[in-house]
Amino acid sequence: MVKMADQWQECMEFAVQVARKAGAVICAALKEEVSIMVKSSPADLVTATDQKVEEMIISSIKEKYPTHSFIGEESVAAGQGSTLTDNATWIIDPIDGTTNFVHRFPFVAVSIGFAVNKQVEFGVVYSCVEDKMYTGRKGKGAYCNGQKLQVSGQKDITKSMIVTELGSNRDPEVIKIVLSNMERLLCIPIHGIRAVGTAAVNMCLVATGGADAYYEMGIHCWDMAAAAVIVTEAGGVVLDTNGVCYMHLKWKCTCRSSPCLEDLMIQYDLKHNKDFTEDFIFLCRRRF
Repeated sequence: MVKMADQWQECMEFAVQVARKAGAVICAALKEEVSIMVKSSPADLVTATDQKVEEMIISSIKEKYPTHSFIGEESVAAGQGSTLTDNATWIIDPIDGTTNFVHRFPFVAVSIGFAVNKQVEFGVVYSCVEDKMYTGRKGKGAYCNGQKLQVSGQKDITKSMIVTELGSNRDPEVIKIVLSNMERLLCIPIHGIRAVGTAAVNMCLVATGGADAYYEMGIHCWDMAAAAVIVTEAGGVVLDTNGVCYMHLKWKCTCRSSPCLEDLMIQYDLKHNKDFTEDFIFLCRRRF
């Protein structure tokens, strides 16, 4: 009889295969004309490739694991349910960084998270243009192309590099909040702020130690489920506003980190938009 833990390892290995296959489709599509559609705002885009890749991922997994459940970005956008149950559930963002994809900006990722009993067991993030395969499995560590990952452990916020995004919401009040947060950070001062254009890759950069922290307003579970376990397995932390573990379908999250970074939200008063159903802000550190 196959042990459950071994079963999840098999699932993760299959997820890596599926992510590579999806990445090949994305890279091929980058060479052709892209069909663009608009979702919630002119800056919130979806393409036929997003839909094609999600269908391919789900059909491949369903064929092998017919009893498993799915939460996919494009499926939810099309009106399908997104209830997270105790059943084995795959949480999928077929193209994290759709706007990058549309503009051929070379940071595009396939994100596949896997949860059981509402807890993420593993995550796979494939930055396909870079050909970087990030994986993390609960209790087993985090890796990029086979190399073990470790967060920076930076304690001094004035020496930190922070990643964030402007987001797709173009409401003037939301933009004011986003820019105000950046102003507060830059005036601390910190070393810098970067934006890659994909939440999953941003988080993986924290896992590598290349960035010290990440926060973003309006993030969804498919954006961060896979990358969150990669960050935690690299020694980082991901908490919501109540200090609770990150794995919820909807977040209003803040961050707790090392002693210096831990005070960021309080001391520098970063804001989130209370109208969002999903807000996410997080920093990470080495566990001490």
